[in-house]
Amino acid sequence: MSLTLLMSSSTLSYSREMAQAVANVARRINATVEDGKDSLDLSDCKLISFPDGVFKALRSVSENICVITLADNEMKAISSKFFSTFTQLRELDLQGNVLTKLPDTVGEMQHLTRINLANNKFSVFPEKLTEIATLEWINLEGNSIAEVPLEKLSAMPALKWLNVKSNPLNSNTQSALQSPHKFDILSTTES
Repeated sequence: MSLTLLMSSSTLSYSREMAQAVANVARRINATVEDGKDSLDLSDCKLISFPDGVFKALRSVSENICVITLADNEMKAISSKFFSTFTQLRELDLQGNVLTKLPDTVGEMQHLTRINLANNKFSVFPEKLTEIATLEWINLEGNSIAEVPLEKLSAMPALKWLNVKSNPLNSNTQSALQSPHKFDILSTTES
């Protein structure tokens, strides 16, 4: 007697959807490797984390990759291995995920100039970003951040632009944002 497993149409649909997502990621990675691109776009791939297999697949070109887009996924965390692998990264787009923090190794990035963390779940400003001397542009719009470390941000040599719009900034932070700074600040404040 054989055992037959019946899958509901929704389970089959989900499986098909996941298979398509995996194939999509594989296609994009292969294109990056084969074409020797300096960027990797894995946006809108239904990723919940950065797949370990990607590190292996990109081993030969990871030093060349300067721009990574992981926007509009479902990522809850990003590993230290990500930052220690892509050491030449200049731009990182993580908007539209569910990140709540970054690993400490982000502070060791020596070439990062732009980071987009908009529309995530940060409730605390990721202060390790203030240790990146090359960072010029930080977007944290649409998170749940109440306080911004303006003193540390002011000490950043390259910072030109900070977006903290649509965050529940406390009154002290809102007041401090009104003072002149050496970088542009976008924030939602009541006048």
